[in-house]
Amino acid sequence: MPEPVLMCWSGGKDSSLALQAVLQDPALNVEALLTTVTEGYERISMHGVRRVLLEQQATSLNLPLEQVRIPIQASNAIYETAMRDVLKRYQARGVSRVVFGDLFLQDIRDYRERNLATLNMSGVFPLWLKDTRRLAREFITMGFRAILVCIDPKQLDPSFCGREFDDSLLSELPSSADPCGENGEFHTFVYDGPIFRRPVEVVRGEIVHREGFWFCDLRPRVSS
Repeated sequence: MPEPVLMCWSGGKDSSLALQAVLQDPALNVEALLTTVTEGYERISMHGVRRVLLEQQATSLNLPLEQVRIPIQASNAIYETAMRDVLKRYQARGVSRVVFGDLFLQDIRDYRERNLATLNMSGVFPLWLKDTRRLAREFITMGFRAILVCIDPKQLDPSFCGREFDDSLLSELPSSADPCGENGEFHTFVYDGPIFRRPVEVVRGEIVHREGFWFCDLRPRVSS
């Protein structure tokens, strides 16, 4: 029997690549996508993507979605408590490992592993230390489609917000920016790719500045 695992899901490209790796591993079975959602905003925490689009992603991926709900401006302690409560519930169902799309930030991996260790759980990092330039190109070549939805203006010009993650964008990224945005330069929303049964239909809305970041407000496309 395949081992049941949880997939820590941001809705972005690194999560998508990590999920693809797990789905291709016959030894693993994804029990659910695990996503932090900010109450009040009803959006994916940090990425700022509407919850309805997250739910459409999960439907297209044909996977259960577990939403970890946290209040606006939640502290680390509040986040960790909410996450711990959900993890304990899945642990009781036989889940002992959680999959992450982290690439090379050791402090982030250490933080995740410390928190999991308190529950005698551990992490799976299928993309760890892979070359990010090659990974970004592979993401595009394999047919994934994504939009930059959040930009840190201290690291990247806000004009990139709302743009398609494609070869043209990669060629225009400054040399200081990681091609996968691993240092927080940008975050993405993936709306299509080989692991999706159908595209998530989105419309680019307004570009807004909030709490030091620029966001592209994606909306679900309404059928006529």
